[in-house]
Amino acid sequence: MTKRLIDLESLVRDNIYNLKPYSSARDDYNGSEGIFLDANENPFGTLNRYPDPYQNILKQKLAIIKNVDSRQIFIGNGSDEVIDLALRIFCNPGVDKGLCFTPSYGMYAVSSDINNIELIKLPLTNDFQIDRNSVTPYLSDCNLKVIFICSPNNPTGNLINKSDIEYLLDNFSGIVIVDEAYVDFADSDSLINLLDTYNNLIVSQTFSKAWGIAAARVGVAYSNELIISLFNKVKPPYNVSRLNQEAAISALESYDSFRENISTILAEKTKMKMELQGCKVVNKVYPSDANFFLIEVNDADNVYKQLKDQGIIIRNRNKEVENCVRVTIGSQSENEILIKSLKNL
Repeated sequence: MTKRLIDLESLVRDNIYNLKPYSSARDDYNGSEGIFLDANENPFGTLNRYPDPYQNILKQKLAIIKNVDSRQIFIGNGSDEVIDLALRIFCNPGVDKGLCFTPSYGMYAVSSDINNIELIKLPLTNDFQIDRNSVTPYLSDCNLKVIFICSPNNPTGNLINKSDIEYLLDNFSGIVIVDEAYVDFADSDSLINLLDTYNNLIVSQTFSKAWGIAAARVGVAYSNELIISLFNKVKPPYNVSRLNQEAAISALESYDSFRENISTILAEKTKMKMELQGCKVVNKVYPSDANFFLIEVNDADNVYKQLKDQGIIIRNRNKEVENCVRVTIGSQSENEILIKSLKNL
């Protein structure tokens, strides 16, 4: 495949490009041995020292698993930090724009609002795919700097056609962020394998879903070295705690358990789909490449309320997709309780 390279430096906000980043104590000295009197830390305790600001051990382990250079990896305080930093690096507030396809993950809009960035929202097709005809006119807008694509998409659950993502990468001279929070549940390769072809591609992933450590708030961005260096330039100096780094490292070192848990979830997903299709209140179960289903029911608000009253918490997506709820695949016992309750509604 022929490489497509765009002028990334011209996309960066001038103040960000010229920014002199904060230099922490661990930038001046990154050794592990010595008498540390440089960072005004408390000499007592087990959590008294600042963490590695660049999460080097975690990146080295990820680099092996993902087959990328560690310099192509950014570690964030959840993938939400990746979204926020991308907008701050590439979009001038009140001037530049972002674009996303709806329905999709709500933080694209929230982060855009926080950063005073206009977010263009284009509806997906009836089968929740990108409509090339609707998006093409926007690609030549010089103020459009960032496009967000969630694949597998939340809340619909489906993968976005790879050919449509490549179409955007081929025809857009801004940044394309593919949010792959759920990709480990999909029978499809990550778009990380396109990083060498497109220098305007950022692939975002997370430890919150398939890796099972949502409480640790560890997100990841994969891109080229220039974009990653900009993320490191703008981020807070110690954005990921040592405890969270260690949780992610521990998860990576338990790779067999990771694969086993995914297999269990996917097996439960297959069973749940069959059971859901037998519930009278369920009109449609949408195809899913994630660890959840978008389900059309007779009355989403009422179904949500009745389940909540029984202590079963699902997500009401009625405002995004009419009369639809989103149900996560839980443990076998949790799934059985949900199905039994749905059948009794």
